[in-house]
Amino acid sequence: MLDSVKIAKRQSEIRQAIAPLAGKTNPTEDEVRQMGDLDREYSTNETRYRAALIAEDTERREAGADLETRSGKEWADLMGRFEVRQIVHALDTGKMLSGQTAEIVTELRNRGSFQGMPVPLAALEQRAGETTSGGITYPGQLYATVARLFPASVAAKMGAATINVDVGDVWIPVTSSSVTAGWAGEADNVPGPVPYTEETRTLKPDHNLGVHMRITRNALKYSGQTLEQSIRSDMLGTIGAELDKAVFLGTGVDGQPLGVITGAADYGITEQAVSAAASWSAFRAAVVAFMTGNAAAAASDVLALIRPEVWSKLDDTLIAGTAVSEWDRLTGNIPAGNIAMSANALAAPAASATTALLTTAAGGIPPITVGIWGAIDVIRDPFSDAQSGGLRLTALTTVDVAVARPAQLRVLTGVQI
Repeated sequence: MLDSVKIAKRQSEIRQAIAPLAGKTNPTEDEVRQMGDLDREYSTNETRYRAALIAEDTERREAGADLETRSGKEWADLMGRFEVRQIVHALDTGKMLSGQTAEIVTELRNRGSFQGMPVPLAALEQRAGETTSGGITYPGQLYATVARLFPASVAAKMGAATINVDVGDVWIPVTSSSVTAGWAGEADNVPGPVPYTEETRTLKPDHNLGVHMRITRNALKYSGQTLEQSIRSDMLGTIGAELDKAVFLGTGVDGQPLGVITGAADYGITEQAVSAAASWSAFRAAVVAFMTGNAAAAASDVLALIRPEVWSKLDDTLIAGTAVSEWDRLTGNIPAGNIAMSANALAAPAASATTALLTTAAGGIPPITVGIWGAIDVIRDPFSDAQSGGLRLTALTTVDVAVARPAQLRVLTGVQI
């Protein structure tokens, strides 16, 4: 028995012995002396109890460290004490595992995923009279899973705001009336009042994005502790890439939300036909339109989304007689941090021409609003791959896109590269 347990038991006995003595109104000298002895012993045991806990904690840590750093040879020695009959009894009657068998099963469960009771293969391979070569370990090493590549997210960089919705629709009211002002002379009336009106932008939970993952039994066994990180990375990257594409290029049909570029006419977003080579002057015209429409106060307030081919064209075009490129002129007015490049959020060039998008956050209002309903719903399908021992997961999320003020966005078409 552990010392701490023995001391705790003795402390309980002391409390039981001292309780009736403490309740006496006129204790005798022997009883007073007995209470003093018990009190001194109790105080001493408190110190001994704390010391015992510290010593036993150190022993536990050393034992745990010894288990974690156990070499292959020591693991093989431990495997020699594994009892398969305990596994049989546990499956048959639910009897608890004990000894080295319980220790090995616990360590195997920490390393991998098992629906039943894990039995090490080495325990089944042992035969009477066989010996195991000492100091020989399997040379395989487990590294972190190498994740796949996903396009960088640009929706947030373009000023899109994400709101989380519990249930139902979301209405975004936008002022649609204009206030008039005018001067009046003596005894004249000022211009009459204009009724205040609003328009409503609605986010509806009508668009569901699904990510389907099929995890084979081999992946479950090979990946080990890195499997959870790999699944999170894959799921997050896939959802992020598809959301980016839908926010800008969503068709509005087949379950997709209507993207701001594809649905520019429906949202009332101005489409400016450049029909010329990519240059700072083409972007400058759109920036001027923002400034004259009170959507931006300076070029530095504007965010730009372009394809990598546009950057290549701008960087390769030098101003005559100088070493300054069109890209230098663009970043001299629109900071490079305000420019996002993506081959996922913008359609591929057609006939050597592509599209660009400019946005700005006027009055703190985001140019694009993305509504996400609830959390990602991960559903397990335990039946489809039951025969192969695989696992199928489906992640569902409901999303919609809305534009509050079309004046905060501008689509540039026909940007030649």
